[in-house]
Amino acid sequence: MWCCRPAFQLHRGVGREEVMSSTLVETVSINYEDFNESFLTCGTCLCSFDGGEHTPKLLHCSHTVCLHCLTRIVASHARDDGTFRCPICRESIRIPSGGVAALPPSFLVNQLLDLMSRQRREVVPKCSTHPNQELLFCESCDLVFCTQCSNGSHQGSAASYQHTVIPLSIAIKRMSEILCYKANECYSKLNEASDAVTSEMHQLDHAVDATFEDVNRAFQAIIDTIEQRRETVISNVKKMRDEKKKVLQDQLDIIEGERRKVQQECEGLQYQVEVRNITKKIAHLNTKIDSLSTLVEPRENAFLKFESHHNEAFDQIQATIEDYGRVVTSKTFPSLCFMKAKKAMTHLRSEVVVHTVDYDGESQSTGGDPVVSEVKSEGGDVIESQVEDNEDGTYSIFFTPEQGGTHSVTVKIFGRSIKESPLLVEVIDEHNPDIVYGSRGSGKDQFLQPVGICIDDNEFMYVADTGNSRIKVLSPQLKEVQHIVGDALEGRSVTGITRTPTSSLVFVNWRKKTITEVTSSGHLLYQFSHEQLIEPTTLAVNSDGEILVADNAVNSIFVFLPGGKLVRKWGVKGNKPGQLGSVAALCTGPDNEVVVADSRIQVFSPEGQYTRTIFETRGKGLKGTYGGLFLDPKGLLLATRQERNNSCIQVFDYSLGTLIFTIDSREAKLKRPSGLATTRDGHVIIVDLGNDCVKKFRYM
Repeated sequence: MWCCRPAFQLHRGVGREEVMSSTLVETVSINYEDFNESFLTCGTCLCSFDGGEHTPKLLHCSHTVCLHCLTRIVASHARDDGTFRCPICRESIRIPSGGVAALPPSFLVNQLLDLMSRQRREVVPKCSTHPNQELLFCESCDLVFCTQCSNGSHQGSAASYQHTVIPLSIAIKRMSEILCYKANECYSKLNEASDAVTSEMHQLDHAVDATFEDVNRAFQAIIDTIEQRRETVISNVKKMRDEKKKVLQDQLDIIEGERRKVQQECEGLQYQVEVRNITKKIAHLNTKIDSLSTLVEPRENAFLKFESHHNEAFDQIQATIEDYGRVVTSKTFPSLCFMKAKKAMTHLRSEVVVHTVDYDGESQSTGGDPVVSEVKSEGGDVIESQVEDNEDGTYSIFFTPEQGGTHSVTVKIFGRSIKESPLLVEVIDEHNPDIVYGSRGSGKDQFLQPVGICIDDNEFMYVADTGNSRIKVLSPQLKEVQHIVGDALEGRSVTGITRTPTSSLVFVNWRKKTITEVTSSGHLLYQFSHEQLIEPTTLAVNSDGEILVADNAVNSIFVFLPGGKLVRKWGVKGNKPGQLGSVAALCTGPDNEVVVADSRIQVFSPEGQYTRTIFETRGKGLKGTYGGLFLDPKGLLLATRQERNNSCIQVFDYSLGTLIFTIDSREAKLKRPSGLATTRDGHVIIVDLGNDCVKKFRYM
């Protein structure tokens, strides 16, 4: 059997006939038995030619390449002159006006495809011992056998009859198909990898060009500055030259003037016959000679010199130039980088930490990578996020979720996704305390009906342990430091405590009707009372040092100077705006306005004029009361609220007067929360009177 062999596998010069300028036909006779399907395979992608995306196309150089490969090559490697290189011989091929699809088909390959489809014979593997017996294949055992050789059971047991057995020819066909499929998958992956690397190389070229421009622009700015300084120095040299030259020229003009005078005096002297006149002239010239001695020496000098090492400027410039600019690069390999999420809660700033590594898996120790993040809520809404470079090879992704549920965090470096991206972060709609400190009792680490708290600049905490008639001092780590005791704390009736601008402590004893100021170590500074005080319960100190005391017996706010002088008093009993109920908490605002909490939160001017209500429950009767107020430096007003079946911490935007969110612990339920204060790192410390403890929550 004889057939034609396709032109793309022939040596040039064997029976070649040029039909058109763009088409070459080459033929040769080969034995059909020597022919195999590799002749019908694209030499570039190793895929079999077909009538679809792998249609064989004949190039001017006589090689045959499939349409799929040509399309990919032209898309990524076409040159400006409208040509591309043959992937086999690298000869330049002109792209037709209709694209690579307009290239002529390889008729020989198409004819061979038709011939193979007509004359392909299915080979049935036979047993070498029993030529007429077809071999079988057990899929369960992965075993080839002959039924006659094995007496019907390929493993010699009855269990083998339950295995899946098929003809070996079918098994070979199936495995061949799987092999082709996997090979195509590998090739697709390799194409994808090649495109990705090529794209990265193009991006590198663009980045290098942009970096060159930045370098040239930056150093040109330095050159321009130096050139400007050079011109300034040259201008100064010219200015000094002109000034010196003017002085010398003026002196030269004087000399020329004196020369003319001498010349005039000497003219006609030879005609003088009067000795007296000649003697007089001589005496005059002697005097002039003496006066002209001042003109002999130039009144200016020619000294002019440039110095560049008179100070440290040159060394500083040289050192600055040597350190000026740097080229930043990175070895980060995005697909090996990973990220970890910290505990995420609604309304709190949540963090995901990205760890960068290089191709070898080594952790990076410097920052500077272009990290881009996108955070989406469970509903698909994009949440604002910020990337913070920790400059140690890690990056923090911050976002503040408004709702609970599963959030996705997508992170890319160099535009490529990192490992585990997008990361699913579970945001919980529950705020439990980070630390619970204390228990009921009178010993170490114990409280009995604590009601108030304040924190100093070093974040030491002072808790009014009312039932134990003491102030417990805690470290920032909530460790007991000491107890402050004294007569002013006796009677189990201290119901309010705060700090002054001078860092001392002020507390109120409602039974004794006294206000006492002590140092942070407990030394008494002063104590006072007032005849109008009946039931003082809580207090606050404004930025002027004035002490504001709430008295629930008269529903009024008393304002004292340090030492006890009453400055003013204001307040009217009632439930209407501007009136006072049973006041449970006080604090002051940035302009010394007074924030008062009973069953509502109201704001008054320093003189007691009502300005606004921040929060008030609606409906019949009064629902719930407050236990503490605190305004943090960022303008967030925190309040502890007690209701019939629930207690919580409310967080308000003080300037807007709007409720942002509430903190309601389920794991450690609040029971009559009272005083509170915040720390610099976004935590709030709550005194839980009903549970005789202190709890630390995140609120930012």
